[in-house]
Amino acid sequence: MSKPTKHTPFRYFNRELSWLAFNRRVLEQAESLEYPLLERMKFLAFVSSNLDEFFEIRVAGILQQVKSGSQECGPDGLSPKEQLRHIQEKARQLVVDQSECWHKKIVPGLDKSGIKFCGCNALTRNEKKWVSDYFSKQVYPVLTPLAIDPAHPFPTLINKSLYLLASIDDPNTRAIERLMAIIPVPRILPRIVRVGAPRKGNPEVYIALSDIIKRHVQTLFPGYRVRSAVPFRITRNSDLYFNEEEVENLLSKIEEELLNREKGAAVRLEIGKGAEPILQEQLLKSIDLNPANVYTIDGPLNMARLMSAYDLIDRPDLKFKPFTPYIHPDLENHQPLFQQIAKRDYLLHQPYDSFQPFIDFISQAAHDPTVFAIKQTLYRTSGDSPIVQALIDASRNGKQVTVLVELKARFDEANNIKWARQLEEEGVHVVYGLVGLKTHCKTCMIVRREGGRLRRYAHLGTGNYNPKTARLYTDLSLFTARREITNEVANLFNSLTGFSLSPNFKKLLVAPFNLESTIQRYIKAETRNALAGNPARIIIQANSLVDPSTINNLYRAARAGVKIDLIIRGICTLVPNVKGLSENIRVRSILGRYLEHSRIFYFEHHHGNEPYILAGSADWMPRNFYRRIECVFPILDPEIRDRISNILEIYLSDNKNACRLRADGTYYRSPNRKGKKLLCAQTHFLKDAEQRLSQLRQKRKADKQKLEEETKLKQLVPLTRPNPSGSNP
Repeated sequence: MSKPTKHTPFRYFNRELSWLAFNRRVLEQAESLEYPLLERMKFLAFVSSNLDEFFEIRVAGILQQVKSGSQECGPDGLSPKEQLRHIQEKARQLVVDQSECWHKKIVPGLDKSGIKFCGCNALTRNEKKWVSDYFSKQVYPVLTPLAIDPAHPFPTLINKSLYLLASIDDPNTRAIERLMAIIPVPRILPRIVRVGAPRKGNPEVYIALSDIIKRHVQTLFPGYRVRSAVPFRITRNSDLYFNEEEVENLLSKIEEELLNREKGAAVRLEIGKGAEPILQEQLLKSIDLNPANVYTIDGPLNMARLMSAYDLIDRPDLKFKPFTPYIHPDLENHQPLFQQIAKRDYLLHQPYDSFQPFIDFISQAAHDPTVFAIKQTLYRTSGDSPIVQALIDASRNGKQVTVLVELKARFDEANNIKWARQLEEEGVHVVYGLVGLKTHCKTCMIVRREGGRLRRYAHLGTGNYNPKTARLYTDLSLFTARREITNEVANLFNSLTGFSLSPNFKKLLVAPFNLESTIQRYIKAETRNALAGNPARIIIQANSLVDPSTINNLYRAARAGVKIDLIIRGICTLVPNVKGLSENIRVRSILGRYLEHSRIFYFEHHHGNEPYILAGSADWMPRNFYRRIECVFPILDPEIRDRISNILEIYLSDNKNACRLRADGTYYRSPNRKGKKLLCAQTHFLKDAEQRLSQLRQKRKADKQKLEEETKLKQLVPLTRPNPSGSNP
């Protein structure tokens, strides 16, 4: 945490250091003995992919500030130089601990389980022969070594690509020349290679591609002597820089910027152990990078590539047990979903509830002759998305289909451009949102003709329309046909596709129009309740809490006596448990098998005696309040309100995965009180879903048996015929 100043004593944590603390908690998941080994390996991959994005965007921005000579301090009181120094210290230690976890915990554990990750020197003679053959047939033909000398200028090194840095000497001269050569490793080659075909009783053997190339690097320089060869990769500034108001074609401009991203300013060099100092210095000079931004890696250079090994290794015993999510019987595919949603609202708590009902919702709409129009936002989706296919089918079936594709969804820009073009080719009307604003809301609307009038159906959520992440992220989503909600969803889409400077929303909270001001009003209402001596409570679940104005209002509420519980998975710059400022605020972070992604806002006595509960796409950050289109929706159904209240209480009761935030910026796990039962929220929700699914299956089995018994009984009872005489038989 930053040092307190006279003006802002202990008021805010530094955003970047809070994020690094979050990634430290991700690393702790890899170290946890509670998880299967391959799942722990996957958490190591998450640490690396998180760090990549952090350096590409956040550290890149701070480096720009430092180079420009900026001395401006943030809300936490740290200057850009001070932030950078703290970041480098924390990130370097994180990388060291990540490598130690790999070498001392994951690799030995996998070895005992019959899965061997090793270097070439640890291979058997037959395995070395296999590797040599693999190199000569699969790797050597696609390698292009690049000499660095006056005749061969320094090449352009692509962002996050794998290279080898080789030190070369001419053995025919006495002088040690240390000629530099760079070997680009084509991205098409797998970074983790399984050695040979697994044989029963023998361990599966895996090796890094960089180790294979390093072992055979001499073959690339015939007649020369290779003194050393180490893998390296460069991380570059990957933010997109352009003025949307001056761009004629946003799609074309983003495509152009994606090419520039690969060549942005270098912000980090990751390099394997053993690089010759002279060559490393020459490399840094060529990419214009300070030695303080070098990270020496002892182990796999990019552990994000371990994800491919996770998919490659077929060991269910070392992975999480497969889980079948629950589907409400009203929302199953054989049911006409619109008739069900017309009667009542339905809530999905993913991944415990299946995302399939939404896929069925959009698919049924695509083929329903009474559906006239479909409108949907797409921020991120999967490569083989059934949702995209349903939208295409709808367009082919003559429906008016409008899709808002967010081209600026970070690191998914290329995918989204692809979907945008694919949809446009099929007659879908594709729009790209409002100039200067990123469209982050998760909304879908169906317009259907029923009995001579048009009726709207809406789906609103906290997560992306992505069937793959819907199995990995916890999110809430709502089906509703309530006019007070669907009319405003229609208003939202009209604002996104047309012109509207001040759209009117009464039920929905939509950024940048009324979200921030309404949230502040709700916090202040709870503050007034507390000052009046009435019960007052706020519970917030979100990914990030950064906005200073919101934090200040939470501090005021806490001082007034409002009980505040914050479940913030990632960045939190609010400082809890400070006397006179935030004694009534508790902050916890929950990480586990699933990525906590829901945004839920609970105000206990906003109006009346019923809690006011909202959910939506927005974290509490300046970008979400002012620079994005976000949609937060109220929960109006009392049953669903009760269910969400229960979900929040389960999270607040978690004493296994939850980490508490201290006033000094560190996180800790609450010590288990003697005799108190451990509760993991995610495990609780999994068991609850399994129980609901089991009860549903039992009910169906009982109904089937009852039907079979009734059918048999009908077959046994003889038909009674009328007696013509009228007398008793």
